[in-house]
Amino acid sequence: MHALRAILIAALIMSSQAFAQPPRIAIIIDDLGYDREAGERAIDLPGPLAYAILPGAPRARYLAERAHAMGKEVMLHLPLQAADRNEPAEPGVLQLDMTERQFSRAFRESIDAVPYVVGVNGHMGSLLTRHPGHMRWLMDEIIAHGELFFVDSYTTIASIALRTAEERGVPALRRDVFLDAEPGAEGLRRAMQRLKRIAAQRGFAIGIGHPYPETLAFLQEVLPALGRAGYELVSVSELVEDQHSARAGNDLVSAAE
Repeated sequence: MHALRAILIAALIMSSQAFAQPPRIAIIIDDLGYDREAGERAIDLPGPLAYAILPGAPRARYLAERAHAMGKEVMLHLPLQAADRNEPAEPGVLQLDMTERQFSRAFRESIDAVPYVVGVNGHMGSLLTRHPGHMRWLMDEIIAHGELFFVDSYTTIASIALRTAEERGVPALRRDVFLDAEPGAEGLRRAMQRLKRIAAQRGFAIGIGHPYPETLAFLQEVLPALGRAGYELVSVSELVEDQHSARAGNDLVSAAE
């Protein structure tokens, strides 16, 4: 009983500390691994950004090693089957018609192709992320490969990836804003304002951008200003782990009640 009380007190302290923090923002740059120059420019951006690298891309290993050498987080940008049959299939894409053994082998080949991976997010996936069995397979593979986290890129509102991750005990969050879904400088500004608004309301937010020249130039300009505006730019792993711990604390409180 005393041990449980101590755990509950610790959880409450963590919650109160979380409220004292400034709104936190984490940013992932997706689709890296093809264009070396764009990848290098993305990795050179200021702050603790994460870099999601496609396992079948020719410069995947090089960019992962460069990001790691600069103290940046490397993520596996895992190709998942899309609902749109016209979308080009990336090498190593996980598909609905795979057996569990085929699925496992393809995942392991992908994660072996990108060194220094600390987390996984999906590339495409508007079909596969709707299917409970395949999402359970994915989370079990993530668990089997050690202390990895998962971010649902949320390419469809029907995605059950985050819910499945939480059910399996995988530290996970979901993308809030695609920063460059709307092309042009004005679209980027609106997306960043939305990201900041979500962070201010909820305490944190995750944005995903891509290595487009306009996106990289925009981020080069605005990232240093986040702190002056009252926001904290943090690593994805820090954000995911903190929220995972907070959920665990809430579960303990609920169980005690």
